[in-house]
Amino acid sequence: MLESFTKYHELLSELTMREIKQRYKQSVLGYAWVILNPFFQMLVMAFVFSIIMRIPNLGVPYPIFLYAGLLPWTLFANSLGSATNALVGNAGLITKIYFPREIFVISTIMAKIVDFVLSLSIFVIFMIYFHVAINWNILWVLPIFAIQQIFTYGLSLFLAAANLFYRDIQYLLGLVILIWMYLTPVIYTTELFPERYRWIFQINPMAVIINAYRQVILAGGIPNLRSLGLALALSLILLFGGYKFFKKLEGVFADIV
Repeated sequence: MLESFTKYHELLSELTMREIKQRYKQSVLGYAWVILNPFFQMLVMAFVFSIIMRIPNLGVPYPIFLYAGLLPWTLFANSLGSATNALVGNAGLITKIYFPREIFVISTIMAKIVDFVLSLSIFVIFMIYFHVAINWNILWVLPIFAIQQIFTYGLSLFLAAANLFYRDIQYLLGLVILIWMYLTPVIYTTELFPERYRWIFQINPMAVIINAYRQVILAGGIPNLRSLGLALALSLILLFGGYKFFKKLEGVFADIV
């Protein structure tokens, strides 16, 4: 599995750069859209849920609470969307030359990580503006981010391979992502969710991950290690299963496209 990162690192870098450049090639504002899209989405959602729906006091201003969940969720949703179409969109390369096909999936995810890093600039400004104190616990962001990417990569391998055979998956994914977002505490706290249904968060790695981000960034504490450990275990199982599924079908990719 690590061969894709080592032996083919130059190809991986090239495909990632191509993915980044092509996206905003004919755009006037270019990479500014990476920052503007989640920013304006946050403004609209903050207005709706803090002014109209009047979500109760969360201990921190709602805009930064929302942004802390919206940014990692946007990274997750965009990564899945792009990775699902990674094989279909590179059909020409698949039929011409052999190299591990998971590189297409990895490169799309890495391109979205670059977008995520750029979009963090506004979040940092928000933290300064709202005087959010940070301490050494913020370093927990690194393992939390790693768990998120393991989960994303494992699920992306499943979706990319399956979408090559059943193109309906790319259309169904949008609906699933929308429902999934509302079952994840992106716009609300877990306390606002009906208590008898909160078990959903325990089996939803993205719920655990987003709560963990908020705990270490906004509250300055440590994440729930039991829940984070479970999310890691589920992510590793998904990665192992997704990789096996992907490699099992890899031999017929060229025939399908």
